[in-house]
Amino acid sequence: MSETERKGDRIAKLLARAGVASRREIERMIADRRIAIDGKVVETPATLLESLRGVTVDGKPVAKAEPTRLFAFHKPPGLITTERDPKGRSTIYDALRNALPKSAPRVMPIGRLDYNTEGLLLLTNDGEFKRLLELPANAVERTYRARAHGEVSQAQLEALIEGITIDGVRYGRIDANLERRTGANQWIELTITEGKNREVRRVLEHLGLTVNRLVRTAFGPVALGDLPRGQAVEIPRHDIGRFRSSVKKHND
Repeated sequence: MSETERKGDRIAKLLARAGVASRREIERMIADRRIAIDGKVVETPATLLESLRGVTVDGKPVAKAEPTRLFAFHKPPGLITTERDPKGRSTIYDALRNALPKSAPRVMPIGRLDYNTEGLLLLTNDGEFKRLLELPANAVERTYRARAHGEVSQAQLEALIEGITIDGVRYGRIDANLERRTGANQWIELTITEGKNREVRRVLEHLGLTVNRLVRTAFGPVALGDLPRGQAVEIPRHDIGRFRSSVKKHND
Protein backbone atom coordinates (compact mmCIF):
# COMPACT_ATOMS: atom_id res chain seq x y z
CA MET A 1 0.00 0.00 0.00
CA SER A 2 1.41 3.41 -0.93
CA GLU A 3 1.90 6.28 1.52
CA THR A 4 -1.06 8.15 0.05
CA GLU A 5 -3.36 5.11 0.45
CA ARG A 6 -2.62 4.62 4.13
CA LYS A 7 -5.23 5.86 6.56
CA GLY A 8 -4.95 7.47 9.94
CA ASP A 9 -2.40 9.58 11.76
CA ARG A 10 1.04 8.84 13.15
CA ILE A 11 0.89 7.21 16.56
CA ALA A 12 3.14 9.93 18.02
CA LYS A 13 0.64 12.58 16.91
CA LEU A 14 -2.34 10.67 18.32
CA LEU A 15 -0.65 10.07 21.66
CA ALA A 16 0.36 13.72 21.90
CA ARG A 17 -3.20 14.76 21.10
CA ALA A 18 -4.40 12.42 23.88
CA GLY A 19 -2.17 14.26 26.34
CA VAL A 20 0.21 11.36 27.03
CA ALA A 21 3.27 13.56 26.44
CA SER A 22 4.73 15.90 23.84
CA ARG A 23 5.47 14.38 20.43
CA ARG A 24 9.21 14.51 21.08
CA GLU A 25 8.81 12.75 24.44
CA ILE A 26 6.63 10.09 22.81
CA GLU A 27 9.32 9.44 20.20
CA ARG A 28 11.74 8.82 23.08
CA MET A 29 9.21 6.49 24.74
CA ILE A 30 8.91 4.51 21.50
CA ALA A 31 12.71 4.26 21.27
CA ASP A 32 12.67 2.93 24.86
CA ARG A 33 10.08 0.29 23.79
CA ARG A 34 7.48 1.55 26.27
CA ILE A 35 4.59 1.72 23.79
CA ALA A 36 2.74 -1.27 22.31
CA ILE A 37 -0.29 -2.09 20.16
CA ASP A 38 -2.19 -5.24 21.18
CA GLY A 39 0.92 -6.34 23.07
CA LYS A 40 3.33 -5.81 20.18
CA VAL A 41 6.04 -3.20 20.79
CA VAL A 42 5.85 -0.17 18.47
CA GLU A 43 9.07 0.21 16.50
CA THR A 44 8.57 3.63 14.88
CA PRO A 45 6.70 6.88 15.61
CA ALA A 46 5.62 6.85 11.94
CA THR A 47 3.20 3.97 12.66
CA LEU A 48 -0.23 5.00 11.29
CA LEU A 49 -3.41 4.43 13.28
CA GLU A 50 -7.04 5.51 13.00
CA SER A 51 -7.57 5.29 16.78
CA LEU A 52 -5.70 4.46 19.97
CA ARG A 53 -7.68 1.27 20.54
CA GLY A 54 -5.31 -1.41 21.85
CA VAL A 55 -2.45 1.03 22.47
CA THR A 56 -0.68 0.78 25.82
CA VAL A 57 2.02 2.87 27.50
CA ASP A 58 4.06 0.98 30.09
CA GLY A 59 1.41 -1.74 29.85
CA LYS A 60 -1.51 0.58 30.64
CA PRO A 61 -4.27 1.31 28.10
CA VAL A 62 -4.39 4.84 26.72
CA ALA A 63 -7.62 6.71 27.32
CA LYS A 64 -9.23 8.36 24.33
CA ALA A 65 -8.38 12.00 23.75
CA GLU A 66 -10.27 14.55 25.82
CA PRO A 67 -11.25 17.95 24.42
CA THR A 68 -8.41 20.46 24.44
CA ARG A 69 -8.17 22.32 27.73
CA LEU A 70 -5.93 25.28 28.51
CA PHE A 71 -4.98 26.79 31.85
CA ALA A 72 -3.15 29.99 32.75
CA PHE A 73 -0.90 29.68 35.80
CA HIS A 74 0.88 32.50 37.61
CA LYS A 75 4.24 30.82 38.24
CA PRO A 76 6.08 32.14 41.29
CA PRO A 77 9.88 32.44 41.17
CA GLY A 78 11.78 29.49 42.65
CA LEU A 79 9.98 26.70 40.79
CA ILE A 80 11.35 24.42 38.06
CA THR A 81 9.18 24.03 34.94
CA THR A 82 9.44 20.24 34.91
CA GLU A 83 7.78 17.24 36.52
CA ARG A 84 10.77 16.13 38.60
CA ASP A 85 14.05 17.77 39.54
CA PRO A 86 17.13 15.61 40.24
CA LYS A 87 18.34 18.26 42.69
CA GLY A 88 15.12 18.02 44.68
CA ARG A 89 13.98 21.57 44.01
CA SER A 90 10.26 22.39 43.98
CA THR A 91 8.53 22.13 40.60
CA ILE A 92 5.47 23.75 39.09
CA TYR A 93 3.57 20.49 39.72
CA ASP A 94 4.03 20.92 43.47
CA ALA A 95 2.14 24.22 43.21
CA LEU A 96 -0.37 22.97 40.63
CA ARG A 97 -1.74 20.29 42.97
CA ASN A 98 -3.60 23.02 44.81
CA ALA A 99 -3.96 25.54 41.99
CA LEU A 100 -5.73 23.40 39.37
CA PRO A 101 -9.38 22.34 39.71
CA LYS A 102 -10.05 18.72 40.70
CA SER A 103 -11.49 18.09 37.22
CA ALA A 104 -8.24 19.07 35.48
CA PRO A 105 -6.61 16.40 33.30
CA ARG A 106 -2.86 15.73 33.20
CA VAL A 107 -1.35 18.92 31.79
CA MET A 108 1.94 19.87 30.14
CA PRO A 109 3.57 23.31 30.18
CA ILE A 110 3.68 25.20 26.88
CA GLY A 111 7.29 26.33 26.76
CA ARG A 112 9.22 27.01 29.94
CA LEU A 113 9.96 29.71 32.45
CA ASP A 114 13.38 29.71 34.14
CA TYR A 115 13.70 28.92 37.85
CA ASN A 116 13.78 32.61 38.84
CA THR A 117 11.37 33.86 36.15
CA GLU A 118 7.78 34.41 37.23
CA GLY A 119 4.49 35.16 35.54
CA LEU A 120 2.24 33.56 32.95
CA LEU A 121 2.74 29.89 32.16
CA LEU A 122 0.20 28.14 29.92
CA LEU A 123 -0.63 24.48 30.48
CA THR A 124 -2.59 22.10 28.25
CA ASN A 125 -3.60 18.44 28.00
CA ASP A 126 -3.15 18.54 24.19
CA GLY A 127 0.34 17.76 22.93
CA GLU A 128 -0.44 18.94 19.41
CA PHE A 129 -1.71 22.31 20.67
CA LYS A 130 1.42 22.61 22.83
CA ARG A 131 3.62 21.98 19.78
CA LEU A 132 1.66 24.48 17.66
CA LEU A 133 2.30 27.27 20.18
CA GLU A 134 5.94 26.38 20.83
CA LEU A 135 7.19 26.21 17.23
CA PRO A 136 9.34 29.30 16.52
CA ALA A 137 8.05 29.35 12.91
CA ASN A 138 4.56 30.12 14.24
CA ALA A 139 5.85 33.34 15.86
CA VAL A 140 3.48 33.38 18.84
CA GLU A 141 4.26 36.55 20.79
CA ARG A 142 5.42 36.40 24.42
CA THR A 143 5.60 39.63 26.41
CA TYR A 144 7.83 40.18 29.45
CA ARG A 145 8.52 42.96 31.93
CA ALA A 146 12.11 43.05 33.14
CA ARG A 147 13.54 45.02 36.04
CA ALA A 148 17.21 45.55 35.32
CA HIS A 149 20.07 47.42 36.95
CA GLY A 150 22.20 49.61 34.71
CA GLU A 151 21.91 52.14 31.91
CA VAL A 152 20.28 51.60 28.52
CA SER A 153 18.75 53.99 26.00
CA GLN A 154 15.49 53.70 24.10
CA ALA A 155 17.56 53.83 20.89
CA GLN A 156 19.51 50.73 21.97
CA LEU A 157 16.27 48.92 22.69
CA GLU A 158 14.67 49.98 19.42
CA ALA A 159 17.65 48.54 17.52
CA LEU A 160 16.58 45.09 18.75
CA ILE A 161 13.65 45.22 16.30
CA GLU A 162 16.18 44.06 13.67
CA GLY A 163 17.28 41.14 15.85
CA ILE A 164 20.71 40.57 17.33
CA THR A 165 23.48 37.94 17.31
CA ILE A 166 25.14 37.10 20.65
CA ASP A 167 27.96 34.56 20.91
CA GLY A 168 26.96 33.08 17.56
CA VAL A 169 23.27 32.74 18.48
CA ARG A 170 20.82 34.73 16.36
CA TYR A 171 17.82 36.22 18.14
CA GLY A 172 15.03 37.46 15.90
CA ARG A 173 12.83 40.56 16.15
CA ILE A 174 12.44 41.93 19.68
CA ASP A 175 10.07 44.83 20.36
CA ALA A 176 11.50 46.53 23.48
CA ASN A 177 10.58 49.75 25.27
CA LEU A 178 11.69 51.58 28.40
CA GLU A 179 8.75 51.79 30.79
CA ARG A 180 10.05 53.69 33.78
CA ARG A 181 13.01 54.12 36.09
CA THR A 182 12.98 53.31 39.81
CA GLY A 183 16.23 54.31 41.50
CA ALA A 184 19.12 52.45 39.87
CA ASN A 185 16.71 50.08 38.10
CA GLN A 186 14.87 50.34 34.80
CA TRP A 187 11.62 48.57 33.91
CA ILE A 188 11.65 47.35 30.30
CA GLU A 189 8.84 45.68 28.35
CA LEU A 190 9.91 43.20 25.66
CA THR A 191 7.89 41.16 23.17
CA ILE A 192 9.58 38.19 21.51
CA THR A 193 8.35 35.46 19.15
CA GLU A 194 11.04 32.76 19.30
CA GLY A 195 11.34 32.05 23.00
CA LYS A 196 14.90 30.73 22.85
CA ASN A 197 16.51 29.58 26.09
CA ARG A 198 17.04 32.56 28.45
CA GLU A 199 16.54 34.90 25.48
CA VAL A 200 15.39 38.01 27.38
CA ARG A 201 18.08 37.72 30.05
CA ARG A 202 20.87 37.15 27.52
CA VAL A 203 19.87 40.08 25.31
CA LEU A 204 19.60 42.52 28.23
CA GLU A 205 22.88 41.30 29.73
CA HIS A 206 24.51 41.85 26.34
CA LEU A 207 23.37 45.48 26.60
CA GLY A 208 25.17 45.77 29.94
CA LEU A 209 22.16 45.32 32.22
CA THR A 210 21.72 42.99 35.18
CA VAL A 211 18.23 41.50 35.28
CA ASN A 212 16.96 41.20 38.85
CA ARG A 213 13.31 40.42 38.13
CA LEU A 214 11.62 38.97 35.06
CA VAL A 215 7.85 38.53 34.66
CA ARG A 216 6.04 37.08 31.64
CA THR A 217 2.85 39.09 31.26
CA ALA A 218 1.33 37.61 28.08
CA PHE A 219 1.52 34.61 25.77
CA GLY A 220 -0.35 35.21 22.52
CA PRO A 221 -3.77 36.65 23.38
CA VAL A 222 -3.67 35.33 26.97
CA ALA A 223 -2.63 37.95 29.54
CA LEU A 224 -1.52 37.44 33.14
CA GLY A 225 -3.75 40.29 34.27
CA ASP A 226 -4.46 40.24 38.01
CA LEU A 227 -4.23 36.45 38.40
CA PRO A 228 -2.72 35.96 41.88
CA ARG A 229 0.72 34.40 42.18
CA GLY A 230 0.50 30.62 42.55
CA GLN A 231 -3.06 30.46 41.19
CA ALA A 232 -4.44 29.01 37.94
CA VAL A 233 -7.52 29.72 35.83
CA GLU A 234 -9.03 27.79 32.93
CA ILE A 235 -9.25 29.51 29.53
CA PRO A 236 -12.75 29.18 27.99
CA ARG A 237 -13.04 26.71 25.12
CA HIS A 238 -14.15 29.31 22.57
CA ASP A 239 -11.01 31.35 23.36
CA ILE A 240 -8.87 28.25 22.72
CA GLY A 241 -10.47 27.93 19.26
CA ARG A 242 -9.71 31.56 18.44
CA PHE A 243 -6.14 31.18 19.71
CA ARG A 244 -5.59 28.07 17.57
CA SER A 245 -7.11 29.72 14.49
CA SER A 246 -5.00 32.86 14.84
CA VAL A 247 -1.78 30.81 14.96
CA LYS A 248 -2.75 28.67 11.96
CA LYS A 249 -3.82 31.76 9.99
CA HIS A 250 -0.42 33.37 10.66
CA ASN A 251 1.29 30.18 9.50
CA ASP A 252 -0.69 29.84 6.24
